[in-house]
Amino acid sequence: MADAQVQGAGSPASPRLLEVSEVSVRFGGIVALDRVSFGVESGQIAGLIGPNGAGKTTLFNCLSRLYECDGGSIRFDGQALLEQPRHRIAALGIGRTFQNVALFSKMSVLDNVMVGRHCRTSSGFFANALRLPGVAEEARRTIERARELVHFVGLDALAETPVAALPFPMQKRVELARALASDPKLLLLDEPAAGLNHDEVGALGRLIRDIRERLRMTVLLVEHHMSLVMSISDRVVALNFGKKIADGTPDAVRAHPEVIEAYLGAPT
Repeated sequence: MADAQVQGAGSPASPRLLEVSEVSVRFGGIVALDRVSFGVESGQIAGLIGPNGAGKTTLFNCLSRLYECDGGSIRFDGQALLEQPRHRIAALGIGRTFQNVALFSKMSVLDNVMVGRHCRTSSGFFANALRLPGVAEEARRTIERARELVHFVGLDALAETPVAALPFPMQKRVELARALASDPKLLLLDEPAAGLNHDEVGALGRLIRDIRERLRMTVLLVEHHMSLVMSISDRVVALNFGKKIADGTPDAVRAHPEVIEAYLGAPT
């Protein structure tokens, strides 16, 4: 059966910030993504769902330029993303968190968030070493922005605490703040609810909405926690075995037969 295109999620007049067209990825004889196409409009929260092995993280790695595509194209904010070098992705406006947090464990919360600001600074090694004009002001702005984001994710009291001393849910918030520090237009969240309890998942959902509403960012999240995805997303894209099987509003995707079969199995 052809994949389902369900209309009605998001405003038709909104420009598409991200356009994934016919993207394919193969690892030897394994097809990880098979001509996947979808778009994310500016200002949307979009969910990317599917069983383990569906190709969700592979797609994220293509958007981050960690993987090369074997076919297709990706346009971000009007630019051909696959033509961009990997080190330019953050500066272009794409921020990301990972399934497993990748922080500097011996550094403080604040210092970790400041690292995420690097792509928005202009002074280089020699300018800093020589304390050229403007370096001190840029450093002040970097610290100020990092403190704002530490406050935004609710970690003010732990700003000077080494990340290694924090429980896993708080480390995930540090990683989120670090991703926000680059002021992305598109924020990629990879399994943000993993390891969180019910109350923490609820708080995460409110925080993601705040990111969209208060920081004016577009969000694309990969998540297995279906109640979170369905409660906060404007549009949901479902993958299975590397193919798109549904794309539309949360209610429409949740009720789609191929999505139900992918998660519950075919009826016997």
